[in-house]
Amino acid sequence: MLSLDISQSPNSDDLGYTTRILVVEDEDLIRDMVVLALKEQGYEVVTATNGRAALSLLQTPDSTTTDPIVDLVVLDLMLPQVNGLDICRLLRYQGNTVPILILSAKASETDRVLGLEVGADDYLTKPFSMQELVARCRALLRRQRFTTVPHNQVLQFRDLVLSREECRVLVRGEEANLSPKEFRLLELFMSYPRRVWSREHLIDQVWGADFLGDTKTVDVHIRWLREKLEEDPSKPNYIVTVRGFGYRFG
Repeated sequence: MLSLDISQSPNSDDLGYTTRILVVEDEDLIRDMVVLALKEQGYEVVTATNGRAALSLLQTPDSTTTDPIVDLVVLDLMLPQVNGLDICRLLRYQGNTVPILILSAKASETDRVLGLEVGADDYLTKPFSMQELVARCRALLRRQRFTTVPHNQVLQFRDLVLSREECRVLVRGEEANLSPKEFRLLELFMSYPRRVWSREHLIDQVWGADFLGDTKTVDVHIRWLREKLEEDPSKPNYIVTVRGFGYRFG
């Protein structure tokens, strides 16, 4: 059963009242309960009942705008017209970085891994409690807020600091000399901590879709990055290999 037992008071985090969440769910009861739970926490909520409507909301005609349309997407997988997995794939292919929390009745490990692999940031299986849903939404919004600082364009993880404006990386207080591709790879990893990237996705994001080389290029650049970042490259703490899938940061 879905539960509305939410013991935490509304707006108890520091994310403010302007955070907007898109809920994409075709089942009326579930959608209404999710919307109610999120609104009680002070979030602004918009909804879509099918995949095509969700994409229309998420794809702005002006691709140059820096203001996010929504700050988080709560996404059902089994949707009319366009399913949730295809929405994830398309958004990530287009470079849309909005955090995505998948809701699904598919609870197998294979289904969860697939959802995360195509670009989702978290996966919650049905039935679920509204308290857990709200907590996961908060965690994703907090992670997004604290890993990217828009004013000075600085990303930081442990003793690793990356400045986008200065194109500089500090490792344990000392500057690392990175090539442009190494810098772009590290920037991508630090922008999405814990996300698993396949070699093909890294090629698309860093080298571009028209790259004609081998995916082993990624492995070579990862090895070079580890040599410049890690205290012990053979036991990496930053860029970790996820066997059978690719790489993740942190």
